[in-house]
Amino acid sequence: MPRADAVNNRARIVEAAREAIATAPPGGDDLRLNAIAQKAGVGQGTLYRHFPTRADLLVEVYRHDVDELVALAPILLETEAADVALALWFDRVADYARIKRGVFAAVEASIWKDLSAHSLGPIGEAITLLLEAGRKSKVIRPEVDAQDVITLIGFLTRLDESDWDERARSLLTVVLDGLRPPATS
Repeated sequence: MPRADAVNNRARIVEAAREAIATAPPGGDDLRLNAIAQKAGVGQGTLYRHFPTRADLLVEVYRHDVDELVALAPILLETEAADVALALWFDRVADYARIKRGVFAAVEASIWKDLSAHSLGPIGEAITLLLEAGRKSKVIRPEVDAQDVITLIGFLTRLDESDWDERARSLLTVVLDGLRPPATS
């Protein structure tokens, strides 16, 4: 079992890298490991012990975000109505997609397949949980499934950085509106 300080160092490195990815220009070329180590408050040796390559660090940031996104769905359903939980989850999806885009831009193509495999199953399960709660409450269309939602939210990774702040969340609102059953007159 890793020591507590090693676990804390790793978590700080991942969070510093996540912040760097979120604020870096597209392409990920500006992501500097020495700056990440400094921001995390660790030496470069510590960073490299945890993440021998830049790709290892980027993959961990991506996996961490996927795990947080998946864990959020049932938490939201404990305290929110199904449609509100889905809206709040979509808000987090916008942040996740920005990181995903940054990671994919910075990681070699050969790693993309492994990253996608890690996220699609668990994310699909989280979406299914949210959709089922919404269908039960009759606030989500009965014919919509997780694959439909994944297809719809996939556009986020294609938004230009210059359009991100203006469009990401508003487009997710359009998707959410489309998931709701039509109003009956």
